[in-house]
Amino acid sequence: MNTSMNNNMANGGAGSLLRRIQAEDFALYEVALYLDAYPTNKKALAFYEEHRARLAELKEEYRQKYGPLTIYDNVGSNEWQWVKGPWPWEREAN
Repeated sequence: MNTSMNNNMANGGAGSLLRRIQAEDFALYEVALYLDAYPTNKKALAFYEEHRARLAELKEEYRQKYGPLTIYDNVGSNEWQWVKGPWPWEREAN
């Protein structure tokens, strides 16, 4: 891991926030697979709802601080924000 990426993560920057988003996304995907087999499991459903809400919060925080994370995050703007600034995967190197 390069030095700027380490600093970015240590300072709670875009890289750190992106990792948290990825972790929540992974957790949701895994519990969704479990729910495919056990669709009435109350604990799994509660876990899904908790982490779905957390993922939405993290994505909104990222969008507000750093701009759109995906093409679907260009909200409430009179211009196309997706092409401005570094891409989400390039922010770590800057």
